[in-house]
Amino acid sequence: MIALLQRVSGASVVVDGACIGAIDAGLMVLLCAERADTEKEADALLNKLLGYRVFADAAGKMNLSLTDVAGGLLLVPQFTLAADTKSGTRPSFTPAASPQDGLRLFEHFVGRARARHAEVATGRFGADMKVSLTNDGPVTFWLQVSAK
Repeated sequence: MIALLQRVSGASVVVDGACIGAIDAGLMVLLCAERADTEKEADALLNKLLGYRVFADAAGKMNLSLTDVAGGLLLVPQFTLAADTKSGTRPSFTPAASPQDGLRLFEHFVGRARARHAEVATGRFGADMKVSLTNDGPVTFWLQVSAK
């Protein structure tokens, strides 16, 4: 599974003109399941994401996690993160999980995140979403947990 984390001072997702998810300071995460991924990879990625130290401590060092700062978490499904861009000028999405598996793993990830973190908002799988964010820093990290 792939997660593109962005530390934000605020982020939101709009579908059909209605805001369906929003957070203040925290992490906006674009989330993608790849073909061989299972709940095992989703759980491992969530563990890494919640403990990843991207927030400043009292000394100004990136030493605190989302859990430490109790920030918001906005999870947005985005299958295009799995694109194969090695050749040509058009991406191939062969590495991405099927829509059914992608939805199942996204819902699993969201459920586990809500069980472990107080503030979790989401985008909508398969929807045409308008995502807005104010990247704080900017601070952006790519996390990936591969099926073995």
